[in-house]
Amino acid sequence: MEKVRSIVRVIYTDLDGNKTLYNSLRRIKGIDFMFASAVCNYLDLDKNKKLGSFTEEEIKKIEDLVQNPDKFPKWLLNRRKDYETGQDLHITTSKLKLTKEFDIKRLKQVKSYRGLRHAWGLPVRGQRTRSHFRTGKGVGVQKKRVMPAKSAKPKKE
Repeated sequence: MEKVRSIVRVIYTDLDGNKTLYNSLRRIKGIDFMFASAVCNYLDLDKNKKLGSFTEEEIKKIEDLVQNPDKFPKWLLNRRKDYETGQDLHITTSKLKLTKEFDIKRLKQVKSYRGLRHAWGLPVRGQRTRSHFRTGKGVGVQKKRVMPAKSAKPKKE
């Protein structure tokens, strides 16, 4: 009987070794179901095999393929035509969060429509605002605050 590791480190992420390879890959930020499936198919690995039972060489192959996905078609990547480099990239883990923050910061700086919507805390992609997006704002009808009644004391004469 082979030994199954309980925690496996893949691309700076601790993954549960008792879950399948496919589900474990999806736990990495930036890898969706299509990309995880493509990695499994390209490396000819069993999707339903537990991640903890893979060898170090197989884990290394998975990491190399995810970090350098040149073999995959461009439509599978999550950042095509990068703003700075113009290359097609696939960004994962904390770099994905940083890239998203920098993109939003750039949009705000150039004062584009999307950047202004981000800055104002309004929906960016054309959603309606009349009945939604009211959280945290004083929008619409508000009830007047009821003043506490003064205690009725008899007047002294």
